[in-house]
Amino acid sequence: MGLIPVPGEQIATIVTSLEMRERPRPRPMPDSPLRLAPWNQPTPEKYRALFRRIGQPWLWFSRLVMDDAQLSAIIHDPGVAIFAAVDPRGIEVGILELDFRTPGETEIAFFGLIPELNGQGHGGWMMAQALARAWTKDTARVWVHTCTLDHPGALGFYRRHGFVPYARAVETFADPRLAGALPAEAAPQIPCLGAVASSR
Repeated sequence: MGLIPVPGEQIATIVTSLEMRERPRPRPMPDSPLRLAPWNQPTPEKYRALFRRIGQPWLWFSRLVMDDAQLSAIIHDPGVAIFAAVDPRGIEVGILELDFRTPGETEIAFFGLIPELNGQGHGGWMMAQALARAWTKDTARVWVHTCTLDHPGALGFYRRHGFVPYARAVETFADPRLAGALPAEAAPQIPCLGAVASSR
């Protein structure tokens, strides 16, 4: 076995894809003070703000580096359903994005809550909500992916909710902090090995 060098301006992560091929048995819906509300055609600015608030600790950046036209083409597509988890004050604190564009499949494209809500049981509530919406009459498979940059409990969380790992890959990409897509202080648990540009 040998180590594969990764350039200092790049980050490497192991991506695990998981799937569910049978609709899970109904379970009692977990309690939460949050509610899930359809987020119909959010503006790119509003979408990016919530995406950044949820994903910055884990270096979510893919939607931050798209221009408005690219992002709108996805989040305004009729085959993509976006929901916001909303707190009792009406503030968006989580996102669920379901991609139905492949016939017979639903991808949980994005699933997350703001860091302040992690570890309080809201994730189980939101996954129950996600699966209730992901399994339509035409769905034969629901799938999701996570990676080693994500919350340390993410892989176990998906497995506990019935997802089965089926593929693994190594992904490398330019560190988004170096280009200013995310601030230098984002994800301090992941060392940044280059000169950081000012954040956008």
